[in-house]
Amino acid sequence: MPQFIDCDYVFTTTRRSPVSGFSKALRWLHKHSETSDWHMHDLWRTAASGMARAGVAPYVVEKVLNHVSGTISGVAAVYNRYAYDAERCAALEKWGETLASLADQNLIHSVYHV
Repeated sequence: MPQFIDCDYVFTTTRRSPVSGFSKALRWLHKHSETSDWHMHDLWRTAASGMARAGVAPYVVEKVLNHVSGTISGVAAVYNRYAYDAERCAALEKWGETLASLADQNLIHSVYHV
């Protein structure tokens, strides 16, 4: 991932701290999506379910979500220090393609009123 010069964060708005202010973003999303009965955690659940549906292995989904325990636990968790970077990247690419497809379908429905 590209980073700012002299900055340890990939996702930052200040170059001094990680992104914050999710509650403000959530209010914006509620307003513009005309919804209100969901939380940021629902986005993680949706991503996890979507990646699983796309065939991503559960242990890779857990790595994407930065879960420490789960499928790889016990002795395996102690000895398996592999970060699964390539697998996480592939999983997020699949999820991105899924979201792009949904956005395209939504655009087609709104343009043609299908």
